[in-house]
Amino acid sequence: MGIQKGYSNYWTQIIKIEMKNIYLITVLSFISIFTFAQKIDYNIQDGYIAEGYDVVEYFNKKAVKGKQKYMLTYNNAKYRFLNEENLKKFKSNPTKYIPQYGGWCAYAMGSKGEKVSINPKTFEIREGKLYLFYNSFFNNTLESWLEEGPEKLRKKADVIWNRTKSK
Repeated sequence: MGIQKGYSNYWTQIIKIEMKNIYLITVLSFISIFTFAQKIDYNIQDGYIAEGYDVVEYFNKKAVKGKQKYMLTYNNAKYRFLNEENLKKFKSNPTKYIPQYGGWCAYAMGSKGEKVSINPKTFEIREGKLYLFYNSFFNNTLESWLEEGPEKLRKKADVIWNRTKSK
């Protein structure tokens, strides 16, 4: 009887340890799934980032609509490019060309923490980053951005975006 009771305690302890391991693995699996499955809330208009404008061309100081022929999906968002060369540049370093704040208006993100659509022809390259802005009738937010201080607005927008980008 003593030996059987000893085996019973042994197996009970083993089962408890295994159950803890299964629980831990399950919890860690869920955490990793939700961490890696988060999608950035990109500003997708007309089905594309920047309304289909070539994000690489902005770095040449041009707002040019990309061509369907040179389309790429990256990080669950579609991009169009003017030519094969720009597509290759993007593929070699996508984070360089992706608009800040998911392609939402940089001024609105920095001034009010809001996701506002953009006019793809209104942009700024600042410190190697692409910023897009809302511009309609008498409201050009790029002008407001420059008047109110891009560095102050950018810092505030960075904090807000990092907190809200996947909500």
